[in-house]
Amino acid sequence: MSTAWFLESVSADGSRITYNISQLPFRIGRDLDNDLVATVRDLSRHHAVLTEDLSGRLKLTDLDSTNGTSVNRQRLEGSCLLQENDILHFGGAEFRVGLRTVTLPSFDQSMTMLAPPGSMLSEHFFVHESEFHELLAGQGLSGAVQAIADAASGMVVAYEFLGRARHPQLPSAPMPLFRIARSLSQEAELSEAFRGFALAVLAPRLNGFTLFANVHPKETFDAAFLAALRQARQRLPGLDLVIEVHESAVTEVRQLVELAARLQDIGVRFAYDDFGAGQARLNELGEAPAHFVKFDIGLVRNIHLASERKRRVVADLVKLVLDLGSVPLAEGIECAEAAATCREMGFRLLQGFHVGRPIAADDLPSVSAPTV
Repeated sequence: MSTAWFLESVSADGSRITYNISQLPFRIGRDLDNDLVATVRDLSRHHAVLTEDLSGRLKLTDLDSTNGTSVNRQRLEGSCLLQENDILHFGGAEFRVGLRTVTLPSFDQSMTMLAPPGSMLSEHFFVHESEFHELLAGQGLSGAVQAIADAASGMVVAYEFLGRARHPQLPSAPMPLFRIARSLSQEAELSEAFRGFALAVLAPRLNGFTLFANVHPKETFDAAFLAALRQARQRLPGLDLVIEVHESAVTEVRQLVELAARLQDIGVRFAYDDFGAGQARLNELGEAPAHFVKFDIGLVRNIHLASERKRRVVADLVKLVLDLGSVPLAEGIECAEAAATCREMGFRLLQGFHVGRPIAADDLPSVSAPTV
């Protein structure tokens, strides 16, 4: 059984039109270089984009369009995780999110299976499955780190680990690797392998820097994950480790409250990742305030050029995070102007190309720094 996302609209004569989302990212706008070209007057040239979230869900980001993007008739600021039957408006153009399930037929061994000429090759098996298992075992694991700076001073105070591969027969970037892991139901195993590499290779070089490391939604509340964290804390008592909890992992307040208590007992801080990409779970933040709240790139990107309305929304969220005792962190900061706007809004930490591009783990200098 496999699934495929699509968008559906209604034409002037009432008939339904389906647009298959055959690849991601999937861009919507007026210009001909978009994947879905809609000649609607109030659409921007590049209006919005659909991408894949770490958890495999569809993520919609408004590209600072003139007339806005709405999800279920609520104006979108930044990004949002989508689900089947969500109603989208790009300006005045209306679409429904659909998810098609295709059930693969089963055959008796004596039957002959024919494929029509010119048909698309299916992708139900992964050619390099054995090489992927080698990666999980440590062969070809790699990574990079990206600096996180204090917003006021500009001083680098932390690094986020970004998993990579350098296996000759596997992609190097994390999203294609997690796509492979999802097809094999081994997302948690890949996440664990990346984190193990970060702790083994990077931790000895940090000398006082805080290390931010991700946890996949499928393993966030797993006992084995927490046990591995406890063992790592015992091996590296001086490491200041922050675990990034993905927004899509949290489905109820009780889970986050229990996780926060367990992490505190282990001696590990946590960050709430991609804040603003889903439902901006304010209730969860109030009941179990995270040490850090990482604002989604879609919410902060080019914030210095954003509308007054959007700036006000972001500034209000930053104030709320500060009032809860958490440290707001802006991701995707690419220029001095955006950094200055974020400082004015109250962000305490900044991350992005303006602060520093990702550095290969092997090139990370061994220097000392204060903890966050």
